[in-house]
Amino acid sequence: MTSSPAPAPLVIFDLDGTLIDTAPDLLASLNHVLALTGHAPVAFEDMTWLVGQGAKAMIERAWALHGHPASPEQLETAFEAFLVHYAADMPGRSKPYPGLLAALDRLQSDGMRLAVCTNKTESLARRLLEGLELTERFDAITGGDTFAVKKPHGDHVLGTIEKAGAVVSSAVMIGDSVNDIRAAQNASVPVIAVPFGYSDKPVETFAPDLIIEHFDQLDAAMVRRLTGAV
Repeated sequence: MTSSPAPAPLVIFDLDGTLIDTAPDLLASLNHVLALTGHAPVAFEDMTWLVGQGAKAMIERAWALHGHPASPEQLETAFEAFLVHYAADMPGRSKPYPGLLAALDRLQSDGMRLAVCTNKTESLARRLLEGLELTERFDAITGGDTFAVKKPHGDHVLGTIEKAGAVVSSAVMIGDSVNDIRAAQNASVPVIAVPFGYSDKPVETFAPDLIIEHFDQLDAAMVRRLTGAV
């Protein structure tokens, strides 16, 4: 009796600050909203702790920086203004991080599946990836509104794995923030951290399984070592 082949490994990427450097466009749209609400702009340096929980949280954090409490109605109005401004110029100045495309080529040529798990809304994530001609690379793209929960909840990662047609034991997460690392840990999935994204603390603080400084270091052998498939 022949055994069925092992499922293809799945490499799950966070989007903002991991796959794509989106800070310039997020910053522009956030400052657009702040101007509409009569607040001073935030600086690029602030993005490390503003980004990560989706646009609504980013607006709330920016308002908190200015000591501005917001009602749910104000937040919803600001969120809609952010979406209109952000989507109008997408992909804008956002671009893949150095070495990413070659890394995706290496993984896919070795039979690995790819997915995106982001707290950005799924529609915006898809629009961004389409604008950068990356959509076809991924077997699943899930956003902060795809499921009832989002990162750091482990079910966001587990749901992404299911949508990609993969299994937990063959999956690895790659991200730049505490939400990515905690989500992977909560899902019992190995996690690789990148230090060049939008984290307000060094990524080693969150105890990822590995840290890579550049996508040139990422290959199928690394993924297989982490999943125990060597």
